[in-house]
Amino acid sequence: MSLMRRRIAALGSFTPSPILAMREMDAASTTNAADPAATIAPYATGLSGVNQPVNLLFKDALWWSLGILALIVLSVRLLEIGWSKLRHVSAMSLPASQQGYWKMSQWSWMPSLKKNLIYAPIWNKRHNREIRLSSALHMGTLPSRLHSVILGLYLLSNIAYMFYLDWYQPNHYALLAEIRGRSGTLAVVNMVPLIILAGRNNPLIPLLKVSFDTYNLLHRWMGRMVVLEALIHTIAWAIVQVAAAGWSSFNEKILHETFVASGFSATIALVILFFLSLSPVRHAFYETFLNVHIILAFIIFATTLVHCASASLPGGLPQLPYMIAIFVLWFAERLARMFRLAYSNWTSRRGFTEATVEALPGDCSRVTMKLPRYLDVGPGTHCYLRFSGINPWESHPFSVAWVEHQVDDADTLHKEEKGHSYSALRKGTTSVSFVIGAQTGFTRQLFDKASRSGTSSIRVRAALEGPYSGHHSLDSYGHAVLFAGSTGITHQLSYLRPLIQGFNDGTIATRRVTLVWVMRDTEALEWVRPWMDEILRMPNRRDILNIRLFVTRPKNSKEIVSGSSTVQMFPGRPGITTIMQREVEQQVGAMVVTVCGPGALADDVRQAVRSVQSPDNSVDFVEESFTW
Repeated sequence: MSLMRRRIAALGSFTPSPILAMREMDAASTTNAADPAATIAPYATGLSGVNQPVNLLFKDALWWSLGILALIVLSVRLLEIGWSKLRHVSAMSLPASQQGYWKMSQWSWMPSLKKNLIYAPIWNKRHNREIRLSSALHMGTLPSRLHSVILGLYLLSNIAYMFYLDWYQPNHYALLAEIRGRSGTLAVVNMVPLIILAGRNNPLIPLLKVSFDTYNLLHRWMGRMVVLEALIHTIAWAIVQVAAAGWSSFNEKILHETFVASGFSATIALVILFFLSLSPVRHAFYETFLNVHIILAFIIFATTLVHCASASLPGGLPQLPYMIAIFVLWFAERLARMFRLAYSNWTSRRGFTEATVEALPGDCSRVTMKLPRYLDVGPGTHCYLRFSGINPWESHPFSVAWVEHQVDDADTLHKEEKGHSYSALRKGTTSVSFVIGAQTGFTRQLFDKASRSGTSSIRVRAALEGPYSGHHSLDSYGHAVLFAGSTGITHQLSYLRPLIQGFNDGTIATRRVTLVWVMRDTEALEWVRPWMDEILRMPNRRDILNIRLFVTRPKNSKEIVSGSSTVQMFPGRPGITTIMQREVEQQVGAMVVTVCGPGALADDVRQAVRSVQSPDNSVDFVEESFTW
């Protein structure tokens, strides 16, 4: 072989020797280190480094866990409804002395479960009493023990999903890309139940018979989790972007690139909303917060939708369908509100709703909304009201105190001996009355407008949205104890007439009703005098209703007068535990205890109900509240 051929053969396949290969690898490493685009920039956007299969797995896990929780609550509610129907049918024809079976708890473990979980505060006895920082600021309320368990499971599951990552990933920027993908997915996934729970027309409220107050609590904590996950998402992207191309590139993208700018704007809006929603700020400027909250929520949803749709990936980010669903749900709920407002407050024949507002002693307004059509408003419900000339863009919830159905003059031929037929009432109108305490803002403006008029009442154009809630029926209980504090009497008053009428008609199981009303002074009696007079004149009222009035700050001892053995008045605050023990001693069948009033009163009643739980009696507890 010639010298030239031997040299060519020695070169072989041009494979470098081990020493040369190591040198080439070092050179390449040096080149890549000098050019961060090779190992960093790919992880700034897109799905590079994102563990999409695990993201989708945790999306399913989160939605399935919430769905299973809803199914569990639905199953419990269906059992409760079936049990109450059975109790109602079997007990409504029995006298008080023969309802002993329903007086006892049918499951030995139920009283302990009620006492230690279902009705229990998170600790001690404080639940609905505000944690006050000063006379003007407070930190809100504490969740119950059951609510705390549900919230704890939700928050811990989100944290577990968030940080189930490949922590051994050698490229830290790839790990940040995984964090970015996981946090972004979870933030959008949590927005779906967040928007469902925010609506007053949430279909889960009547389906599960869970109060809007509970959904509002879950909504607040879901919102906080969304803010945290969105912040993590934005920070994870920013670290990679700055490392890959510097701060100038970061500024360029958030100002001029639609995909990044929209996502960054959504995060900024979320952070602003988070600080505005902190309890001291929210409670100090609640009406302002409500309006700003709606505007910021729309900005967040709109910019997040643009963020998902403007990605360089074909079809946008995988979370785009979730954002479309969120917008559909949000607009559907708003359309439902508009439809209810239009339907309840306007007819071509009678025009619009008109409100009569009376300024009463004790800084309260009595409001009667005369609707142009028939509206079925049950006991224990509340409605959202708005008034022309008094921040008409705002609506606030108030408990229904009284409902009257009127028949048109043209339909008087339908009148029967005992009243009007149902078909005639359906063609008529409905008046719904409220008692509204003058606090600050909207309620104070309403009272001031009525008191400055110089007349006994004023008429203003108004609108009513509702009714909402009202899913706690007392008809199957043999014994009902109703506690009210101040204007909380309106909620309890709405039950009295139906209960007495049902007792007279033999259609309910209730045989004993005790109303305990705590008021500051006797001026409060004027708030409900016309309705209470009608109740006291009802046939057989003395056989079922006992009223206990407690005046905490009487102006004169002569004001404390007991009208009869069934209507008694006492000075000072009531001994809630003593009252409950006395009622349990005289219990008729199953007992329900409801409370509507200040947080301190509600907590005292809750504590007293827990103290009387035993296998020898069946006592249920219902608290009507609106924590905001």
